[in-house]
Amino acid sequence: MKLAIEELARLPGVWRGGELEHAIHETVATGHAALDRELSGGGWPVGALSEVLHDGVGIGEVSFLCCALARAAKEARVIVWINPPHVPYAPALAKAGVPLERCTVVEPAHREDALWAAEQALRSGACGAVLLWLTHAMPREARTRADDYAWLRRLQMAAQAGRSMAVLFRSTAAESLSTPAHLRVVLRASGNGLELRIPKRRGPPLVSPIRLDLPGRARKAPVERSDFPDSAAVCAPIAIGPSRPLPRIAA
Repeated sequence: MKLAIEELARLPGVWRGGELEHAIHETVATGHAALDRELSGGGWPVGALSEVLHDGVGIGEVSFLCCALARAAKEARVIVWINPPHVPYAPALAKAGVPLERCTVVEPAHREDALWAAEQALRSGACGAVLLWLTHAMPREARTRADDYAWLRRLQMAAQAGRSMAVLFRSTAAESLSTPAHLRVVLRASGNGLELRIPKRRGPPLVSPIRLDLPGRARKAPVERSDFPDSAAVCAPIAIGPSRPLPRIAA
């Protein structure tokens, strides 16, 4: 017997192309009501790979995620930073509620090491969130786009297995590339906040940008040395408390 369209639309994982998916998925609130309204499940997806596309460093690409990171670190789960362009700025993270004692920075020597480290961290089940930066400056083996897609597919599956929030940071040039990521957002600096587009989500693309204000950010142009996430100061090694350094691992 053929199912009516209305019955098909009620099946898990099925939704109409012009509306957001209504199936229940694990999410964490982003801290931005305007953004949560545009995301399936009302928040940043857990157990899935997401991409944040932006140009320049220090425009707020981490700041807008801090609320979700704080929630992802609950139940004593770890936040892993793999190949960040600068050392994460501890005071801003602590102010946002991200527990510093659960943050670990991994400094891989090669692109392949970064991808491998991300996959292992996601699959371990110990991580609430894994943040990964892939830069063109990193040494890499000769790879095709198909190879890269296969790697990202592995990260998607690892995130699902470990129930982790996986976030890949790339330049806006990657928007034209295929991706297995469930969510893809594009950021652009706008005054003291961000202008955000959603070219890919569980539903139709969000073509009209939405604006996100980032409290505490002064109106300034993006900086090269990074206010990562919220400071224009030089990013020196971080101390947690009197003498405990932020764990750093050379992969």
